[in-house]
Amino acid sequence: MIGRLALRSLLMHPIRTMVLACGFGLGVAVMANLLGVAEVVLEQSESPALVGGGDVVVTGTAGRLTSGRYLLWGGLGAPAFADRIAVASPTRRGSVFLVHDGVVTRLRARGGIPSLERALGDPETADVSAWVDAPGDAAWTSPDPEDVLRSLDRFHAIPDVPARAGSWVEWLYFNGQAGSTRFYLTFLVGPMRENGRRAAGVRLQLDRAGRVTNYGDAAEVDPAEVLARAPELTIGRSHIRLDGDRYVVSFDLGPGTNEPETRQNLQPARAVGEVVLTARRGQTLPPLSITGARGWVSGYVVPVMSGALDGTIRVGDEMLALAGGTGYHDHNWGFWEGVSWQWGQVQHEGLSILYGRVFPPADAADPSRIPGFMMVLGPDGPLGQATEVRIDETVDPARDRPARIVVRGNSPSLDLRLEVDIDSAIRTPMRDAPLAGGLDFLQMRGRYRVSGTAGGQALDFVAPGAAETFRGR
Repeated sequence: MIGRLALRSLLMHPIRTMVLACGFGLGVAVMANLLGVAEVVLEQSESPALVGGGDVVVTGTAGRLTSGRYLLWGGLGAPAFADRIAVASPTRRGSVFLVHDGVVTRLRARGGIPSLERALGDPETADVSAWVDAPGDAAWTSPDPEDVLRSLDRFHAIPDVPARAGSWVEWLYFNGQAGSTRFYLTFLVGPMRENGRRAAGVRLQLDRAGRVTNYGDAAEVDPAEVLARAPELTIGRSHIRLDGDRYVVSFDLGPGTNEPETRQNLQPARAVGEVVLTARRGQTLPPLSITGARGWVSGYVVPVMSGALDGTIRVGDEMLALAGGTGYHDHNWGFWEGVSWQWGQVQHEGLSILYGRVFPPADAADPSRIPGFMMVLGPDGPLGQATEVRIDETVDPARDRPARIVVRGNSPSLDLRLEVDIDSAIRTPMRDAPLAGGLDFLQMRGRYRVSGTAGGQALDFVAPGAAETFRGR
């Protein structure tokens, strides 16, 4: 039918039809050329030669990179890349407004580190002798490990969201293994109290060759001091100190309440110790944050995916040595009322595997649309990561906690299956911390069976690991 109408129009009005056809053809051709030119312009705008020299330009998924100093120190400075990168220079673009005789002129400006830009062969600045590094540029040219770790591990001011303020919690978590000894240690700072201070607590779960005991302490802390000094914290008799690239954690904790499955192992002795965990380049997950409606936020960073462990823990007359062990440290913050999450971590012969997923409250976001994540790090840096992650739990109704967890992660860089059989768990009701909000910590120990590939390497091993959830009741 359409063909017949076109033919009749051509026969009845040949000139008009030909002119119209030519017009349409010309319009399509012009549009195709414009799209082609735009693509070329976009590619050229991101060309390393035009940006300021070098061979590769690294940008964030949304344009601007976050945690730039971490990228220079822990990412590009990791053993896997350090010997292959001659120079890495950070730059930032922005607008500068020139005001002269009442006339405002907007200019596009680009800032960088003079010495690094010259090393990249930037022709714009090569001959400008007056452009030299400022004192503050040393934080970029030679990042100090302690400074980088402090910036990653800083605490966050409680957002001005009155409806959610009672469930704001931020904590530093450590775990480690040396021989038959495993520990899970949490320094937690909760919401604001009426007296202007914040509730806080320390929790230790200690596994000595299968004997599990739980210890803890509660106190109040000054909010201003927490923001100014963290990750260095003092809660009761326990302290965290950052010394270069080492976390020095000392504690003096009394016996706490245990789950029924481990209550027979409760001892009246205090747990006193000092744990030293050393961070390594390339073994860090930079900060990530999820935001939702009505001011909801949840954040997470892993300053130490896998690090060398040292120190001792004393329980009564028993001394436990941690030298030669391996440890882990992460940091969480956010509003936790109505939130649940799944998380786990396992280490084996230089490998570290981490997975997790957050389920926000229904009034903040659709939980089904929040992706999970999985990351695999080897001795020299990342091997693979995925956001296509499925986490299935088989719940033990008698104990009201997972009995088995199966995790599947898939991406171009990895294809892994983790099967976790939960051996034991410690549930810490936050009302006993005492913290507001009706929240529970559930810390679990289990045996991981890992199979699949990551970064082209076949993985097949069994190792002990940790899992944790933070759930509102």
